Amino acid sequence: MSGKLSTIGFDADDTLWENEQFFRWTEDRFAELLADHAEKDHLADRLVEAERRNVGHYGFGIKGFTLSMIETAIEVTDARVPASVIAQIIAAGQEMLRHPIDLLPHARAAVEALADTHRVVLVTKGDLLDQERKLAQSGLGDLFDGIEIVSDKTPRVYADIFARHGDGAGRALMVGNSLKSDVLPMIEAGGYGVHIPHSITWALEHADAPVDHPRFRLIDSLSRLPDLVAEIDRS
Repeated sequence: MSGKLSTIGFDADDTLWENEQFFRWTEDRFAELLADHAEKDHLADRLVEAERRNVGHYGFGIKGFTLSMIETAIEVTDARVPASVIAQIIAAGQEMLRHPIDLLPHARAAVEALADTHRVVLVTKGDLLDQERKLAQSGLGDLFDGIEIVSDKTPRVYADIFARHGDGAGRALMVGNSLKSDVLPMIEAGGYGVHIPHSITWALEHADAPVDHPRFRLIDSLSRLPDLVAEIDRS
């Protein structure tokens, strides 16, 4: 660890394994259930509004999403939504919690390669039990020197994590699919933020890329991460 970087942080959802697509599939099912009460696009807008209101109460993840769907169903039907529809919404949320993990391309290889040369830490936000389930199913857990499941990702959170698991955010890099959660707060904490875009991004995670910042990097695949880390170490 004699280079510029000592610790590499990995996001989990939509960086190491698929996640957002399951939310979109469930949202399509939700639109079918409420088709007699709201157009699909309008319903999607109302659901995002509910999620934005509720994230501070329920946190991130499937349980908060399910509660926001129920709240939206009550709102768009003027509290006339049948109990059978509520039951189907709950069942859809439970199905999401049982869905098997699909690793994204190069996920294992990237973590293994960097674990040989740096400390590697998983930093993910969301429901504790669900994130633990996904990590266990992924088969990647033993590769990490540290696991951090947090309620939100902020500069202070990153500063604390990389102080515990390394020698500060200034010698750490965080890689993830979300500019808002994985990149911007890490750069503000003093570290490197590497963005790997995913094909689907949750509305609440949209942000502008800090393209002119010297500690921002953009790559299109985890397969490029080990070489990027080596390049930064040599710089």
